[in-house]
Amino acid sequence: MDLLANAQAALSAGNLLLALLGVAAGTIIGALPGLTATMAVAVLVPFTFTMEPAPALIMLGAIYTGAIYGGAYSAVLLNTPGTPSAIATTFDGFPMARRGDGDLAITLACLSSVFGGLVGALALLLLAPPLAEVALAFGPIEYFWLAILGLTLVAALSDGDSWKGVVGACVGLLLSMIGSAVVGGDIRYTLDSEILLGGIDVVPALIGLFCIPVLIDLVASREEHLELQGKVAGFRLGEAIRIALSNKVNLARSSTIGTVIGILPGAGGSIAALVAYSETRRASGNPDSFGKGNPAGIIASESSNNATVGGGFIPTLVLGIPGTPADAVVLGALLVQGIKVGPSLFNEQGAIAYTFIIGLLVATVLMLPVGLVLGRYAYSSIIAVPKTFLVPAIAFLTVIGSYAIHNNIDDVIVMLGTGVIGWVLSRFGFAPAPVVLGLILGPLAEQGFVQAWMIGSATDNLWGMFFGRPISLAIMAMAALTLLYPTFSRLYYERRSRRAIDKPH
Repeated sequence: MDLLANAQAALSAGNLLLALLGVAAGTIIGALPGLTATMAVAVLVPFTFTMEPAPALIMLGAIYTGAIYGGAYSAVLLNTPGTPSAIATTFDGFPMARRGDGDLAITLACLSSVFGGLVGALALLLLAPPLAEVALAFGPIEYFWLAILGLTLVAALSDGDSWKGVVGACVGLLLSMIGSAVVGGDIRYTLDSEILLGGIDVVPALIGLFCIPVLIDLVASREEHLELQGKVAGFRLGEAIRIALSNKVNLARSSTIGTVIGILPGAGGSIAALVAYSETRRASGNPDSFGKGNPAGIIASESSNNATVGGGFIPTLVLGIPGTPADAVVLGALLVQGIKVGPSLFNEQGAIAYTFIIGLLVATVLMLPVGLVLGRYAYSSIIAVPKTFLVPAIAFLTVIGSYAIHNNIDDVIVMLGTGVIGWVLSRFGFAPAPVVLGLILGPLAEQGFVQAWMIGSATDNLWGMFFGRPISLAIMAMAALTLLYPTFSRLYYERRSRRAIDKPH
């Protein structure tokens, strides 16, 4: 391969312009609640059909990475994740905005997104074949245990009450079972309603659970949505860089988590962000500060979800298996362009593949100036807009975003229904994040469990199927550690505190 020639092609004026336009368009679309990164790529993919393969792929990659970052805007400023990948960004982003640090939160999100995106793209450039083989070793049972590992994160997402987090996750699991079964197609819990036959789609439910309660509270309260404490300081880039450097271990760990989870087909940025957030909170010396405006939470979420962009392209390009839903759209565009994905791609059409990867790196770097400029004006604009105009605008976007997913009014009804459920649960202290986590991981856990059970029964090795595979054992150990660590950590600190009190002075 001639990386120098590929880099020159990626850095041509035309490709740089396409990358810049793609990042800007993706960021704007991702910032609108309900318009996901997948939707951003799908809406704009027809414009690439008349292009040459490499520029088309560069533009699609730029749109994708921009949309993942764009979700942080509404997550920070409105407590509404613009994309599912930004769920964890709301936990500390909105509290920072409420205390007047929204500009700092946006800048931190931008820096973290760029860092995570570069890590993912470099992994795609250097480690695609070996990492794709690891993903290929994952069978149904590994995905089941991976979903169980995800469900153990409820302790970190439940605002200090683990039992309420467990109950919320169970509500999400029950919602995920509505409609036809993942395996077998049995119809369940539809109450004879045609609206529920297709199940509860994640995106309308996410919009409902996160947006509708916020809208109701905004209407019910006379206070302003954000109180500006002092002047908007602009980018606050120097301050954000110092915070990011003090969180360099967090950045590296979260970006690695995002890259690895991105490689696993079907996992995606939302799971990566939640896992990285949980691990960051677990490793912190002050876990109680999370959910109250800790910048480390934003760094973990945004670096990990952007790292899934490069990670997700690894199985897409090497195996033809899309790592994320947006990758499935890109895969379709590849086929239209006549590009044959698979192990032979880097040998037979290596120039196109490497030009695209280097273009993705360039687009990620361009996300820094684009994100900072758009973020500054987004923050000042959101503060300046009166609540009487902001609430109807958000409500309109939630309806449009829900409807545009499948052009189906049923999704709007689902969004409103889950929103009311979310508001009622919030009155009793239940956070929406565990519910969404259960809804996302429910189908993954169910499909993996049923398929593993069928294979184990057919081979008369049920016990070995569930508990005899090395990767499964490693994931189970991680799940046990995630579950038990908070308890052991609390006991350790209580014991140390008692010793300090009993120690004679």
